[in-house]
Amino acid sequence: MTKLVLLVDWVLKRSLMLLMAIIVLVVCWQVLSRFVLSDPSSMTEEIARCLLLWIAMLGAAYAYRTGQHLGLDIVTSRMPALWQHRIAFVLTAAVVVFSSVVMVWGGGELVWLTFELNQMSAALGIRMAWIYLVLPLAGVLIAFYGLCQLRCLAAKIQLVPAEESE
Repeated sequence: MTKLVLLVDWVLKRSLMLLMAIIVLVVCWQVLSRFVLSDPSSMTEEIARCLLLWIAMLGAAYAYRTGQHLGLDIVTSRMPALWQHRIAFVLTAAVVVFSSVVMVWGGGELVWLTFELNQMSAALGIRMAWIYLVLPLAGVLIAFYGLCQLRCLAAKIQLVPAEESE
Protein backbone atom coordinates (compact mmCIF):
# COMPACT_ATOMS: atom_id res chain seq x y z
CA MET A 1 0.00 0.00 0.00
CA THR A 2 2.90 2.36 0.71
CA LYS A 3 4.05 2.27 -2.91
CA LEU A 4 0.55 3.03 -4.14
CA VAL A 5 0.18 5.96 -1.74
CA LEU A 6 3.55 7.35 -2.80
CA LEU A 7 2.64 6.93 -6.49
CA VAL A 8 -0.67 8.76 -6.02
CA ASP A 9 1.18 11.49 -4.08
CA TRP A 10 3.71 11.88 -6.88
CA VAL A 11 1.07 12.06 -9.63
CA LEU A 12 -1.12 14.45 -7.65
CA LYS A 13 1.76 16.76 -6.76
CA ARG A 14 3.02 16.88 -10.35
CA SER A 15 -0.51 17.46 -11.68
CA LEU A 16 -0.98 20.40 -9.31
CA MET A 17 2.38 21.85 -10.34
CA LEU A 18 1.42 21.58 -14.01
CA LEU A 19 -2.01 23.15 -13.45
CA MET A 20 -0.44 26.01 -11.49
CA ALA A 21 2.05 26.68 -14.28
CA ILE A 22 -0.73 26.65 -16.87
CA ILE A 23 -2.95 29.05 -14.90
CA VAL A 24 -0.04 31.48 -14.50
CA LEU A 25 0.57 31.44 -18.25
CA VAL A 26 -3.13 31.83 -19.03
CA VAL A 27 -3.59 34.78 -16.67
CA CYS A 28 -0.40 36.43 -17.93
CA TRP A 29 -1.67 36.08 -21.50
CA GLN A 30 -5.02 37.56 -20.43
CA VAL A 31 -3.31 40.60 -18.90
CA LEU A 32 -0.98 41.00 -21.88
CA SER A 33 -3.75 40.69 -24.46
CA ARG A 34 -6.07 43.03 -22.59
CA PHE A 35 -3.72 45.84 -21.60
CA VAL A 36 -0.86 45.67 -24.09
CA LEU A 37 -2.55 44.41 -27.25
CA SER A 38 -5.95 45.99 -26.43
CA ASP A 39 -7.58 42.84 -27.76
CA PRO A 40 -8.59 40.63 -24.81
CA SER A 41 -8.76 36.91 -25.42
CA SER A 42 -12.27 35.53 -25.14
CA MET A 43 -11.29 32.18 -23.65
CA THR A 44 -8.64 32.93 -21.05
CA GLU A 45 -11.02 34.02 -18.30
CA GLU A 46 -13.02 30.80 -18.53
CA ILE A 47 -9.88 28.68 -18.80
CA ALA A 48 -8.52 30.33 -15.65
CA ARG A 49 -11.81 29.74 -13.83
CA CYS A 50 -11.84 26.06 -14.77
CA LEU A 51 -8.20 25.64 -13.82
CA LEU A 52 -8.86 27.33 -10.49
CA LEU A 53 -11.64 24.84 -9.78
CA TRP A 54 -9.37 21.90 -10.59
CA ILE A 55 -6.49 23.34 -8.54
CA ALA A 56 -8.77 23.97 -5.56
CA MET A 57 -10.31 20.51 -5.54
CA LEU A 58 -7.11 18.57 -6.21
CA GLY A 59 -5.29 20.87 -3.81
CA ALA A 60 -7.83 20.05 -1.12
CA ALA A 61 -7.06 16.35 -1.58
CA TYR A 62 -3.33 17.02 -1.35
CA ALA A 63 -3.81 19.26 1.68
CA TYR A 64 -5.78 16.50 3.38
CA ARG A 65 -3.00 14.03 2.61
CA THR A 66 -0.27 16.28 3.99
CA GLY A 67 -2.28 17.42 7.02
CA GLN A 68 -2.28 21.04 5.86
CA HIS A 69 -6.08 21.34 5.85
CA LEU A 70 -7.92 23.42 8.43
CA GLY A 71 -8.28 21.59 11.72
CA LEU A 72 -9.02 22.59 15.28
CA ASP A 73 -7.27 20.58 17.92
CA ILE A 74 -7.73 22.88 20.89
CA VAL A 75 -9.95 20.34 22.65
CA THR A 76 -8.40 17.07 21.51
CA SER A 77 -4.84 18.16 22.28
CA ARG A 78 -5.76 18.25 25.97
CA MET A 79 -7.18 14.73 25.98
CA PRO A 80 -5.35 11.52 26.82
CA ALA A 81 -3.61 9.77 23.90
CA LEU A 82 -6.20 6.97 23.80
CA TRP A 83 -9.04 9.44 23.31
CA GLN A 84 -7.06 11.41 20.73
CA HIS A 85 -6.61 8.18 18.80
CA ARG A 86 -10.31 7.31 19.02
CA ILE A 87 -11.42 10.76 17.95
CA ALA A 88 -8.94 10.73 15.04
CA PHE A 89 -10.44 7.41 13.92
CA VAL A 90 -14.03 8.69 14.09
CA LEU A 91 -13.20 11.95 12.32
CA THR A 92 -11.23 10.18 9.59
CA ALA A 93 -14.15 7.81 9.08
CA ALA A 94 -16.46 10.84 8.81
CA VAL A 95 -14.18 12.34 6.15
CA VAL A 96 -14.29 9.09 4.17
CA VAL A 97 -18.09 8.97 4.38
CA PHE A 98 -18.45 12.63 3.41
CA SER A 99 -16.05 12.43 0.49
CA SER A 100 -17.67 9.21 -0.73
CA VAL A 101 -21.27 10.36 -0.46
CA VAL A 102 -21.08 14.06 -1.26
CA MET A 103 -18.07 14.32 -3.53
CA VAL A 104 -17.96 10.96 -5.31
CA TRP A 105 -21.64 10.06 -5.47
CA GLY A 106 -23.08 13.60 -5.56
CA GLY A 107 -20.33 14.85 -7.84
CA GLY A 108 -20.81 11.83 -10.08
CA GLU A 109 -24.52 12.64 -10.29
CA LEU A 110 -23.66 16.21 -11.29
CA VAL A 111 -21.26 15.00 -13.97
CA TRP A 112 -23.84 12.51 -15.28
CA LEU A 113 -26.58 15.15 -15.34
CA THR A 114 -24.45 17.65 -17.26
CA PHE A 115 -23.50 14.91 -19.74
CA GLU A 116 -27.19 14.03 -20.24
CA LEU A 117 -28.22 17.65 -20.64
CA ASN A 118 -25.27 18.30 -22.94
CA GLN A 119 -24.41 21.47 -21.01
CA MET A 120 -21.63 23.27 -22.86
CA SER A 121 -19.09 25.84 -21.77
CA ALA A 122 -19.82 29.14 -23.47
CA ALA A 123 -16.30 30.25 -24.36
CA LEU A 124 -14.48 26.93 -24.55
CA GLY A 125 -17.16 24.91 -26.32
CA ILE A 126 -16.53 21.79 -24.22
CA ARG A 127 -18.98 19.88 -22.07
CA MET A 128 -19.25 21.18 -18.51
CA ALA A 129 -19.15 17.58 -17.32
CA TRP A 130 -15.42 17.49 -18.10
CA ILE A 131 -14.93 20.50 -15.87
CA TYR A 132 -17.11 19.09 -13.07
CA LEU A 133 -15.31 15.74 -13.24
CA VAL A 134 -12.80 17.06 -10.72
CA LEU A 135 -15.39 16.82 -7.92
CA PRO A 136 -15.72 13.02 -7.91
CA LEU A 137 -12.01 12.69 -8.72
CA ALA A 138 -11.02 14.73 -5.66
CA GLY A 139 -13.56 12.77 -3.62
CA VAL A 140 -11.96 9.49 -4.65
CA LEU A 141 -8.53 10.83 -3.70
CA ILE A 142 -9.70 12.08 -0.30
CA ALA A 143 -11.54 8.82 0.40
CA PHE A 144 -8.44 6.86 -0.66
CA TYR A 145 -6.19 8.86 1.65
CA GLY A 146 -8.76 8.60 4.43
CA LEU A 147 -9.01 4.82 4.07
CA CYS A 148 -5.22 4.54 4.16
CA GLN A 149 -5.20 6.67 7.29
CA LEU A 150 -7.94 4.52 8.87
CA ARG A 151 -5.90 1.40 8.14
CA CYS A 152 -2.87 2.95 9.79
CA LEU A 153 -4.89 4.17 12.78
CA ALA A 154 -6.34 0.69 13.25
CA ALA A 155 -2.86 -0.85 13.11
CA LYS A 156 -1.47 1.99 15.27
CA ILE A 157 1.20 2.84 12.72
CA GLN A 158 2.07 6.07 10.91
CA LEU A 159 1.14 6.57 7.28
CA VAL A 160 4.24 7.27 5.22
CA PRO A 161 4.81 11.05 5.05
CA ALA A 162 3.96 12.73 1.75
CA GLU A 163 7.41 14.30 1.54
CA GLU A 164 8.94 10.89 0.89
CA SER A 165 7.25 10.82 -2.51
CA GLU A 166 9.74 13.35 -3.92
